[in-house]
Parts: sequence; structure tokens; C-alpha cells
Amino acid sequence: MQNFLLRVFKLQPKEGALVFAFAFLIFGNSLARQVSNIVSVSGVLDVEGANAMLLVLIVDYSLILLVGALQSLIIDRFNRVQMMAIVSLIFAFVFIILRAMFWLHAPEWLNYSTMYVVAEQQFILFPLIFWVLANDVFTFAQAKRVFPFIASWSFIGKLGGIALAGVSPMLFGRLHMVGEDILLFNAFIYVVAFVLVLTTLRKVTQREFTKQSESLKDTLSEGFQFVRDVLSFRYLMVAILALAMADTIIEFRFWVVTQAAFPLQSQYQSFYSLYRLVVTLVALGVQSFVTTRLTNNVHLKNVLLIFPFVAFFASGSMLISDLFIIAVGGMFFVKLSRETVDDSSRKSFQALVPEERRGRVSTFMDSYLASIGTILAAILTTVIVLVGQWLGKDLSLAYIGLAFCASLVAVWATFKMRSVYEKSLLNWRLKRRQRVTDTMVKKLRDL
Repeated sequence: MQNFLLRVFKLQPKEGALVFAFAFLIFGNSLARQVSNIVSVSGVLDVEGANAMLLVLIVDYSLILLVGALQSLIIDRFNRVQMMAIVSLIFAFVFIILRAMFWLHAPEWLNYSTMYVVAEQQFILFPLIFWVLANDVFTFAQAKRVFPFIASWSFIGKLGGIALAGVSPMLFGRLHMVGEDILLFNAFIYVVAFVLVLTTLRKVTQREFTKQSESLKDTLSEGFQFVRDVLSFRYLMVAILALAMADTIIEFRFWVVTQAAFPLQSQYQSFYSLYRLVVTLVALGVQSFVTTRLTNNVHLKNVLLIFPFVAFFASGSMLISDLFIIAVGGMFFVKLSRETVDDSSRKSFQALVPEERRGRVSTFMDSYLASIGTILAAILTTVIVLVGQWLGKDLSLAYIGLAFCASLVAVWATFKMRSVYEKSLLNWRLKRRQRVTDTMVKKLRDL
């Protein structure tokens, strides 16, 4: 049986246990993360309503900024296998503590809000350490063969987590268990991951790396200075910030409308699971059959216009109508375009950055800018909602209008990026990478 699996997945005899260990780690985290996210969102909406999600987002993305800053300082200073084991054990303890909080009848808003914050760290922190470790363990030749197989288990885990979250209200009822017991399932997954790391990965040979001693200030300033000095990246920075604001407000409006349609937690959890399942499956199809063809046949600077226009039309539609189908459809297309075409195009655009700066620039653009935009949108929307409550009026059009304006700014900034795209390629910061590549090619030809 083992030899059959090795042949099917094109693995070498000594790779089997190692590859399947990595596959389980990414599978388990993806599954547990979907459960945490879906249960926490439906719980917060049921207990406190959609307005509470604004405060949760502010706390959550402030923590993401902090963790992002810390990870840039520690990721290259410690043994990655030990870090993977410690993170797995921490997540296991966190879910046990969360279950205890429910058992001790801590405020439900605190329980579900904490679970949402944990789910975001599952999405950001665990995969970061995981893929850095995987790149240290596998050679480049191995990575080309085994990484697609390993990454596919993240998608399988995502589908499994969505399905489990969707059926858990009915399943747990039949088993005479409470819904919070699903947290123990998450804890069990990370305990298994911890044991697996200690038993399977503890003695693996890791690639040697130079331990970094750069300060946080240097790490942040280098990414910002590069984006500021290259004109096309400067306009893209404005677009990313504006899109993060528009995306946050559109999602908040989605929560408001859908929570009104499904007021009970069990109802909303089933609906939200179905919604996430549809988005995931459609995104897989788009990523497999559309994104690659689109990026190959359409200029990159034009592909980057898709997400801003989708956000523009989604927020504009919500301004015109508050129908359920408009809110769900708008969020569906925003999430779909963001996770497929826009994400791939932005990564391709960042490939222009020299290798020694690419990590800092991508962290600044994808982590810090997105977090700042989300926090800013949540704060402004909170102010609008509180003013509306004080006046006794529904000011939803005001924050939707803010999303519309932000998406309009993103469209403008992306058009400006297009207008300076070719000129920016002449910038020495980008040309230096091309010169190095040309020199290497010439040397190889001389050999």
C-alpha cells in the first residue's frame, strides 16, 4: 500500500513519511481555522450583532500588525522545527482555554471574539512558519515535486472545515454535545501536530541560514522606502490601502444584511458555511482555468484593475439597494476577485522587486497596508454607526458611501499606476535586478 501511494504521488521511498507529515500539518491547520472562523463569526453576530464585529476587527488587525512586526524579528533567529512545535502546542492550549471559558460561562461576546482573533492567527502565523520550515527541509528539486501535493491538502482541509462547521449544529445535537465542544476537536488536531513534529521532523536536516540581527525599524523602513521611491509601487500602495477599506466595509454590510435574514446562530452558521463553500469551489475553478490564462494574455497592469472595479460596482450596488441578494452577491464577487486574480497579479507584480528586498516589500504591502486600511475603515464605520444610534437614524448609506469613495480612489490609483508602469521599470531599483540576471546569463553562456 505504501509503495502504491509513493508511485501515485511521485514520491521517493525516503520522502513518504516526511511529505505526509507536512501534508497533515497544513491540512489540520486549514481545517481547524475554517471551523474557528465560521463558528466565531456566527457567534459574535448572534450575541452582539454585526456592530460588534467592527471592534473585533480593530483588535484583530492591531494584533496582526504586532505579530507581523514580531515575526519579522524572530523568523530568522530560531530553529524552525522548534518554532513549529511550540506554535502547535500554543494553539492546542488556546483552544482548551477557550473551551474552559465557555464552561466557566465567561461573557459570550468575549469567547467568540477571542475565537475570531485566534482564527486569524491560524491563517497568518501557522502557514508562515510552516512554509519557511518546508523550504528549509526540502531541496529545490524536491519542492517542485512535493509542494503542489502538500499545498493541495490545505484546500482539502478548508473544505473539510467548512463542511464540519456547517453540519456541527445538527451533528452535535444528535450526539448530545454542545457546540463549543468543537473547540476540543481543534485542540486535538494541534496536539497531534505537536507530536508529529517531535517524532517526524525533529531529526530532519534543515538548510543552513544566516541569523538576522536587523532592527524592526530597519525592516519596516526599507520596505516603505522602496514603495515610496518607485512610482508604480507608490500608486499601488494607495490602491491597496483604499481597497482594504472598501473590502472591510462591504464585508460589514454583508454581515448586517445576512444576520438580519438568519438571526439564530445555528441558522447563520449553516448559511455562512454554505456561502464559504460556494466561494471556495468557485475560486478553485477560477484559479485553475481563468487566472493563469488571464495573466498570460492580458498585461499585468490591466489585470490589477479588476479588483478595484469589482469593489466599485459592489459598493455602488449596495448604495442603490439593500436587498439580500445584492449584499451577498457583492461580497461574493469582491472575495472571489481578491483571492484569485488580484492576489496572483499582485504577487507577480512584486516579483519585479530584487530578491533581497522582496520579503520586506511584500510584507509591507500585503500585511501592514492591508491591516492599516482595515483598522481605519473599522474605526470610521464605528463612528458613523455610533452617530446614527445617537441620532436615532440609520446611517448605513454613509459608511457604504465611504466604501464607494474608497473604491473610486483605488480605481484612480490603479489607473495612475498603469500610466507610469513602463517608466517605473527604468527605475534603478528594479533595473538592478535585471542587470544581475543579464550578467548571470552572460557568464553561463561564456562557460
